[in-house]
Amino acid sequence: MFPLNLKTTLKRFAAFLPSLLFLVTFSVSFAQTRPKTDSVFVLKPSQVFDGHHLQKDWVVVVQGERILAAGPAKTVSVPLNARQLELPGQTLLPGFIEGHSHLLLHPYNETSWNDQVLKEADALRVARATVHARNTLLAGFTTVRDLGSEGAEYADVGLKQAIDQGIIPGPRMLVAGKAMIATGSYGPKGFDPAFEVPQGAEAADGVDNITRVVRDQIGKGADVVKVYADYRWGPNGEAMPTFTLTELKLIVEIAASSGRPVVAHASTPEGMRRAAEAGVETIEHGDGATPKVFKLMARQNVALCPTLAAGDAILQYNGWRKGQDPEPARLTQKRANFKAALKAKVPIVVGGDVGVFPHGDNAREMEMLVDYGMPTLDVLRAATSGNAKRFHLDNRLGTIKAGLLADLISVSGDPTTDITAIRKVQLVMKGGHIYRQP
Repeated sequence: MFPLNLKTTLKRFAAFLPSLLFLVTFSVSFAQTRPKTDSVFVLKPSQVFDGHHLQKDWVVVVQGERILAAGPAKTVSVPLNARQLELPGQTLLPGFIEGHSHLLLHPYNETSWNDQVLKEADALRVARATVHARNTLLAGFTTVRDLGSEGAEYADVGLKQAIDQGIIPGPRMLVAGKAMIATGSYGPKGFDPAFEVPQGAEAADGVDNITRVVRDQIGKGADVVKVYADYRWGPNGEAMPTFTLTELKLIVEIAASSGRPVVAHASTPEGMRRAAEAGVETIEHGDGATPKVFKLMARQNVALCPTLAAGDAILQYNGWRKGQDPEPARLTQKRANFKAALKAKVPIVVGGDVGVFPHGDNAREMEMLVDYGMPTLDVLRAATSGNAKRFHLDNRLGTIKAGLLADLISVSGDPTTDITAIRKVQLVMKGGHIYRQP
């Protein structure tokens, strides 16, 4: 018989052993999938979607972290030391770009947003986020725009650094740090006013305070400034505008002086109008837009990130049985709203508000965009070259052409005719490093 404390210790170790073995195995696997920077690959898929068009009989040559050549097999010179990657029956594409993610959140049917912000330690949230990052990458999304740490301060900046330094696998990240809110508009409600509860974002009001907050966020690593142009703080809990047009213009002006774009959460016509006139680059959600607002957005070249999958997921968490029950009025309105945006020729950003639903299920938004009326080829373009251009990354990635970073994926089948093929990911390469291989 072992002493009780030793026996307990051994039991605990035995319970922990599978997790330890997984971590060791994954770490070794991760290390082994990082080739030397001078590695040369020749990718031979059945077809290539280059970010704009479908190409037949193409090969793609990768050297180090970049694409060396791409084009018809008969015209591309293949280096003698190249490793051949045969991809029969597969379509090669640029890595997808997720336009609206929160890697520091996990699905609300697991833990509510309030409880994640108020009760989960940042260390716990970062540990989860490392798994979220890996799942996102392996799903074929090699870049994400992460729009707010939601109470985890600048943990998104650190997560980005860990990925960039090769400490953990994950997508390239554009991060917003702490989103900006008007005082009193955001955050958990229902507490004694004497309590100062975490807000999940950073309040700023007036010229001096807004100036300081924008510059402070940029100085601490934000690639993007995110503002809440409206929120549910009306007399009856309805969404109402927050920042004034003058304040929003100031935010855009200050951010622009450092080369940063501003994006706006907005769902009311007035909140969206102010954001578009202020010069933000994208509007997130946009549920209550009017034809007049969409015309303004199209004229100002302000893109819409409709986040269809988030609303769909939340309604299912609330009891809607998709495929069995009638579609809720909220989603019927969302369909009409999205079709109005397409009709007005508003640029569309692909982004699902991932974190509301599981990371790694990012394809859900692309599938819903097709279901809601966007042509399949346009969805693929938006998720690759479109998002790259909108996020000022098109000189580095988003298309398959010589000189760009080798962020490439392959899927079984033809996603240009069947969007569900994007779930059948076979190959994931980021910067010439293979993270998933058939």
